[in-house]
Amino acid sequence: MLGNSVCKDPKLVEANDFLFSGLHIAGNTTNPVGSRVTPVFAAQLPGLNTLGISMARVDIAPWGVNPPHSHPRATEIFTVLEGTLEVGFITSNPENRHSRKVLQKGDVFVFPIDSQNPGAITIGNAVFGAAPEIASEVLIKSFKLDKTTNYLLSKF
Repeated sequence: MLGNSVCKDPKLVEANDFLFSGLHIAGNTTNPVGSRVTPVFAAQLPGLNTLGISMARVDIAPWGVNPPHSHPRATEIFTVLEGTLEVGFITSNPENRHSRKVLQKGDVFVFPIDSQNPGAITIGNAVFGAAPEIASEVLIKSFKLDKTTNYLLSKF
């Protein structure tokens, strides 16, 4: 087993383990954030297991967002095929420096690390939708919020 993926017996490997079909299909962006991710990780494409790579298609509607998130085990290379898109990342503590760019069609931006199972942590869901809940007193102090915290918690 590597990461979350079981290594397949080499005698049982077949051509379909190295094929994924579906990135030509646009994701449905009619949702609250206006975006849809179509992942191609080891779970969808077993041939990626042990290679340290993965990919995804991200469709974003006009004014949609891909909510702030992190991939704790992955480098991300982002290519814009159509439109323009603001992207960025924040360095780790203590600097928390925001590096951002507006990308045009054909531009490529890299978010550093590596893995065939990148994981994804959506910041809002992780913090405000944690189970069991993070105490509102902790969130109020951590994010310098007030009673708005209870409203935010109700959304997750």
